[in-house]
Parts: sequence; structure tokens; C-alpha cells
Amino acid sequence: MRAVVVDWLVVLAEEFELHAETLHLAVSYVDRFLTMNVVARDKLQLLAVTALLVAAKYEEIESAEMKVVKMEADLLKSLNFQIGGPTVTTFLRT
Repeated sequence: MRAVVVDWLVVLAEEFELHAETLHLAVSYVDRFLTMNVVARDKLQLLAVTALLVAAKYEEIESAEMKVVKMEADLLKSLNFQIGGPTVTTFLRT
């Protein structure tokens, strides 16, 4: 199944004209994730596209914009990756 996922990533990278480094990084993310986690077959495509999005965010932006990626990492770490909590809108709906 890994080969199918990698083939699909190659097609996406070509379709969106991503750098080769982005593709290689995404494949690396997939491989590293799969060595630590069992992923159901129906979730492999989700894993692949997530890895590609993260890799593109890292590889495809200019170095001046890397400050945003750094701050994003700091924000997520500080929030312990808990980013789906209730907001004021949640309570206004009821």
C-alpha cells in the first residue's frame, strides 16, 4: 500500500508543480509516521495528503515567511496541540 500512496503523492506533486524536496519530505513524513503507528487502509490517503500539506508549508514558502511557520509551531506547542475547544460562538448558538 505504501507504493500506491507514494505514487499518488508523485501525481499530486506534479499536478501542483511542487518542488521535488517537498515530495521527498512528504514521503519521509509518511514513512516515519508509519514506523510509529498502525494506519487503517482507508486512512492512508488522509495521511499522505496531510504529510504533503505539512511538507509544502515547510518547503514551498520563502525564508522570510518562515517566521510564521516558527510561530505556528510555538503556538501549537504552547496549546499542547489542543486547538478545537469551544469559543464564544459555541455558546451563542444555544
